[in-house]
Amino acid sequence: MASYSGCFFVVTLAVLSQFLLAPASALVNREYIDSNCQRVKNKQFCIQTLTTYPPTAAATGLLPLAEAVVGLAISHCEKTAGFAAETAKKDATLKTQFNECHDAYVGILASLKSALLELKDSPDTANYDVMVSGDEIRRVKSLVEKNTDTASKTLMEMTLQMEKLLDLAAGATDAVDDDDENLHRRA
Repeated sequence: MASYSGCFFVVTLAVLSQFLLAPASALVNREYIDSNCQRVKNKQFCIQTLTTYPPTAAATGLLPLAEAVVGLAISHCEKTAGFAAETAKKDATLKTQFNECHDAYVGILASLKSALLELKDSPDTANYDVMVSGDEIRRVKSLVEKNTDTASKTLMEMTLQMEKLLDLAAGATDAVDDDDENLHRRA
């Protein structure tokens, strides 16, 4: 009987600790997410994305959150660049436009990877690298926004998503910098 009650106590303690510790960690993580989301254009998208993406939801500070956000943007950028490259190979009528779009995404990818490397030592420079990617987004939009084919519509949807993720990354890098000089640029 003693071993049964001891086992019951350990199991109860394990279950209760998950309930008691989870809200505390959620509050801490939400604090970082809120700090990031106050710096972006689409706060609802920011909160939805960062609270449901495991690496950002589990971030233990502004720097790890920014690293996860920039990583998410890099992942989407790589997928979009790949889509543009594959479409350029498959569809001769879109080859020139999609090769230019691919080049734009390669530029965005380089900026994001640079931002990730600079984040710890120079968050202001990282923020700049993320923000200049907006020029490439505008370039892609101008190349495909008037097209009516399925591939162009897909690329446009991916580009609009990339634009949102770049805004989250800019907010995250600005939060790490925490001097608020860049906050007015997203107002």
